[in-house]
Amino acid sequence: MTESYDDWGMATRAIRAGHNRTGEGEHSEPIFTTSSFVFNSAAEAAARFSGDAPGNIYSRFTNPTVACFEERLAAMEGGASCVATSSGMAAILATCMALLKSGDHIVSSRSIFGTTNVLFNKFMAKMGVTTSYVALSNLSDWEAAIRPETRILYAETPSNPITEVGDIAALAALAHSRGLILVVDNCFCTPALQQPLALGADIVIHSATKYLDGQGRCVGGAVVGDSKLVGEEVFGFLRSAGVTMSPFNAWVFLKGLETLHLRMKAHSENALALALWLEQQEAVERVHYPGLKSHPQYELAARQQQSAGGIVSFVVKGGREQAWKVIDSTRMLSITANLGDTKTTITHPASTTHGRLTDEEKQAAGIEEGLIRIAVGLEAFDDIQRDLQSGLIG
Repeated sequence: MTESYDDWGMATRAIRAGHNRTGEGEHSEPIFTTSSFVFNSAAEAAARFSGDAPGNIYSRFTNPTVACFEERLAAMEGGASCVATSSGMAAILATCMALLKSGDHIVSSRSIFGTTNVLFNKFMAKMGVTTSYVALSNLSDWEAAIRPETRILYAETPSNPITEVGDIAALAALAHSRGLILVVDNCFCTPALQQPLALGADIVIHSATKYLDGQGRCVGGAVVGDSKLVGEEVFGFLRSAGVTMSPFNAWVFLKGLETLHLRMKAHSENALALALWLEQQEAVERVHYPGLKSHPQYELAARQQQSAGGIVSFVVKGGREQAWKVIDSTRMLSITANLGDTKTTITHPASTTHGRLTDEEKQAAGIEEGLIRIAVGLEAFDDIQRDLQSGLIG
């Protein structure tokens, strides 16, 4: 990361970091839609391929537009290196493949994105990597689950979909006391609301598809951390495996980052208003939102996050039948499992994002049949509330 970024605020980094103007003097970041780059000589080509000289080689692992996105996100997260990937799941896969070997062990928070659970349980298990799951907010559970072969502690905070919050600083202290790597999925908060590296985490994972883009246009991911684990190890995997972000998608994400801090503030304001309203509804059993005083980790969230974010989940009385009725009663909200969009989205996690989990895994992760997740968008709050109301009172 460029040293001068240390003096810039978050909003400035989100707009200015990473752009090195070409000889054309462009004001907006260009898109380099090229698969390869030309060398001035055979010697220069050899030097770049060997790593003895900097410069672009091939867009699978070196592209100026992607590099601009990587440098900007690293600056926002306070990391030395960033590796952009083809999706958020590719970011998790790249991290695991780069840092783990057969026989290693992961301790993961139990309430995580359903596909992450499948990746660990099915595909990493095929590679000889085992995973134990613990309650995100119970530090004693984390400590008890660590084995001699443990390599990574993996946490998603706030968690998907019940917004449980983990103490990043405490987890980092535990990880480092045992020589382990703490990986934190920062998808729900983004660096605009939470900086896990500053709290002691070693690696931050992003699905750029979500809030970093902010308008549901492209799929991408990112891994942020130091120059060794991320800049060498994760980058080395991407260079060979090709889980690569496209230049066009990187350009879209760059444009998304420019307004991230403004959008996250507005998402949080709408989400808090919706959570407070949902708590008053007779048809609602409970509401999960870190900005509510009723949330078990309310004080922790207030301490380590700048605001509570845009995700609200709630349980309705009547199980799946009633949850589906509420969802199907909406007319404006988008029924889709994606999140982080300007448009409010609504989904039933037990049958969509976490549908591949067993009943036992759902129960352990708090995925009830009556649970609904809303990614609160930027529409007028009254319109969001009105669209939900018919299903809740009908």
